[in-house]
Amino acid sequence: MAEDAEVVKNKQVLLKDYVSGFPKESDLIISTENTISLKIPETSSGVLLKNLYLSCDPYMCLLMQNPDSNSIKESLASYTPGSPVTGLGVAKVVDSRNPKFKEGDLVWGPTGWEEYSLIDQLDSLFKIEHTDVPLSYYTGLLGMPGMTAYSGFYEVCNPKKGEKVFVSAAAGAVGQLVGQFAKLTGCYVVGSAGSGEKVDLLKNKFGFDDAFNYKEELDLDAALKRHFPDGIDIYFENVGGKTLDAVLLNMKRYGRIAVCGLISQYNLDKPDGVHNLSSVLFKRIRMEGFAVFDYYHLYQKFLDIVLPCIREKKITYVEDITEGLESGPAALVGLFSGRNVGKQVIEVAHE
Repeated sequence: MAEDAEVVKNKQVLLKDYVSGFPKESDLIISTENTISLKIPETSSGVLLKNLYLSCDPYMCLLMQNPDSNSIKESLASYTPGSPVTGLGVAKVVDSRNPKFKEGDLVWGPTGWEEYSLIDQLDSLFKIEHTDVPLSYYTGLLGMPGMTAYSGFYEVCNPKKGEKVFVSAAAGAVGQLVGQFAKLTGCYVVGSAGSGEKVDLLKNKFGFDDAFNYKEELDLDAALKRHFPDGIDIYFENVGGKTLDAVLLNMKRYGRIAVCGLISQYNLDKPDGVHNLSSVLFKRIRMEGFAVFDYYHLYQKFLDIVLPCIREKKITYVEDITEGLESGPAALVGLFSGRNVGKQVIEVAHE
C-alpha cells in the first residue's frame, strides 16, 4: 500500500444477527466505524469501487437467514453477522489492479452495502459503456432485473404472438418489464399487484391490457377466469403460494411457467404447499425455475434489443429511489410490505 494513500471513513450497513421470519429494520445496523484506504493493497488483484446506487432485491432476505435452518437457498452464500450485507449496485472505479478495469470506469455488479467496496471476484462485474440513460437503470432495467425479465420471458417461456400472459408482482422491478416485453411480442398480458396505484401504473404507464389488485380479490381462481376465459399460455411467477395454485387451474394445455421468485414464501417458517400440482401433469405444463446468472452470457444481445427500445420510448421504467446509505434498511424491509412503487434503489453518492 502506498504510504501517502488517503484513508477515509466507510459507512456500512451491517447484519446484526441471523433473521427468522420477516426482516425488520432493527436487524440491520448503520456503522461509521470502518475506514478504508483509497489505494488497493499490492496483494490484491481486484478493484476499489465508490458505490453510487445500490439495488434492493427480495432474494437478499434469504441471505439474512441462518444457513443451517434454510434449505431454500442451497446455491447462495449467507451474509455473516457483523459484516456488511452485499447486493448489486452501480459504482465508479477508484483504483484497480485488474487490466479489465481502470480508474474512472463505471460498472455494475456485486458490491457491498457501504460507501466503498474492495471487490476481488470480478466475473460478474460489467463495465457500463452506455451513459445516455440514467445510471440507476443499471440496478434495474439494464442490470440484473432487466436480464431476469428478458431471460425468463424469452429464453424460458419462448413466447409467440397472440399468446395470453399473466405476470404476478407485475409492478416490481422484473414484472413491469416482462409485461412490456410481452406487449412488444404481440401478446395479451394481465398483471396482478398489491395496490390501486400499482394497478393504474400497469394499465396506464406500462401498457398491460388489464390488471387487478390481488388484495381485493376474494377468489383468485375467479379473478383469473374473468381475465383469461380461455386460459393462460404463459405465467411469469414471482410470488408463489395461493397465486400459483390459482394459476395452475387456469393454465392452457402445453402452457409454460417461468419460476422467477416466490416472495410470499421466503420468510415463512412453513412454506405453503401446492395443491393443484396435478394440473402440471394433465395439462402437460412446463414449469421451470431459472437463475439469471445462467444467462449473463446473453447480456450484449439483451442490450442490443433493449437500449433502442429505451431510446425510442418503447419501454418505460419506474424507480423508487431513496437517498443515503442510512435509508437502506427501511428500503429493503419495505419490499415485503409492498411499500415501494417500481424498482427500489438506494442512492449512496453522486458520481
